[in-house]
This record gives sequence, structure tokens and C-alpha cells, in this order.
Amino acid sequence: MAKFGKKYVEAAKKVDRTKTYSVAEAVKLAKETNIAKFDASVEVSFKLNVDPRHADQQIRGAMVLPHGTGKTQKVCVITQGPKEQEAKDAGADFVGGKELLEDIQKGWFDFDVIVATPNMMGELGKLGRLLGPKGLMPNPKAGTVTMDVTKAVNDIKAGKIEYRLDKSNIIHVPIGKASFTEEQLSDNFQTLMGAITKARPSTLKGQYLKSVTIAPTMGPGVKLNPIKLAQ
Repeated sequence: MAKFGKKYVEAAKKVDRTKTYSVAEAVKLAKETNIAKFDASVEVSFKLNVDPRHADQQIRGAMVLPHGTGKTQKVCVITQGPKEQEAKDAGADFVGGKELLEDIQKGWFDFDVIVATPNMMGELGKLGRLLGPKGLMPNPKAGTVTMDVTKAVNDIKAGKIEYRLDKSNIIHVPIGKASFTEEQLSDNFQTLMGAITKARPSTLKGQYLKSVTIAPTMGPGVKLNPIKLAQ
């Protein structure tokens, strides 16, 4: 059995593991149970009853949260020609073409998101083995493969998040920081919840949301009632 520190054990006592909470109660508890010495992220995990082997059940997408995530993302734009200046003007942290791809190949990952213009995807695709496992491969669905570099960079800087189903059928997404107000965390959660609900495959039968949990980094998880959320 995993050993937890005193602070975690004390924080966990505030959460009744036998019950599910409302959104308002859950975000309040997530703030109260933050034991980190830094401004911890508050994350939500959705366990979905889908089969990702079916193309229409591979849930993924991107959106800008109303209050952002509280984290400033470093953006790397892979492009060439006039789009390079556009990316710099938009506030991208790193801009370039093949020279940046060579740096990545050598193990450089000093960024959080890659935006690429479509003409660079042939070269970028060769780095799939490096970028894929880290979740860094740009994707048209997420708006990170685009000719509108300005919009892509602005959205990411404004607090855009990507969500995608992992191998355990779970989506993990940050919805803010422990320093956010309860209203800000609730707003962000409800916006994300709306997108996840909207992404429900039309062919799916039965319950879509298996479980929903909100937790601060290093803190205990607070379970929400998935049936009430789906109504």
C-alpha cells in the first residue's frame, strides 16, 4: 500500500470517499486540500465509457477556458517563409523550420506546445516517435496544424487546453490553479464539461461518464456524481 505524508492524510480526512460531491463542493474541497507549497494546479479526470478502437469514440479536442489555466505556455512554431514573422509578432517563444526540428531530434523540449503550418507536417511527422508519447505532436483537431498562426498562438497564450482520451479511457485536464476563486474553477469546469458532453459519440449506448474527479496536484481526489453531471 502506498505511504502518504502527514499533510496528505490530514487533507484526505476532509474528503468523504463514500460520497459524491456537487461541482461547488468539489472545487471548494480541491482548494482546501491543496498541500503543495506552490500554487498547485487543479485537475479534473473524466473516466469515459467508450471504446477508442472505434474512430468515432476517440474523444479529443481543444478549447480556451474562460479564466485560462494560470499557466503560461511556451509555444514553439514550426514554419518557414513569411509565417515566421507572423509567429514572432503573435508572441511565439520559438520560431523556425528545419533547424528547430534538428534541435528537437537532439532532445530539446523547452516548450509546452508546438504549432505547425501544414507544409511542415511532412518533416515534423518524422519526429512522431519523439513527440507522440509526450503529447506534443500538432493536430488539426486541436487547432495546432494551421495557416492561422496568429490565432493559434493567441489561443494558447489565453489558456487554451487540449483534451484527449488516454489508454485507460481517462481524460486529464487542468482547470486552473489553487489560487483561483471557486467561481473561476467552477466556470472553467462547466465549460470543459460542456465540451466533453458534446463530444459524446452518437453510436454510444448506456452511461457515457463513468466517473469524474477533481484534485489539486499532490492532493486527494474529490469525486463528483457523473449521472447528475450528464443531465
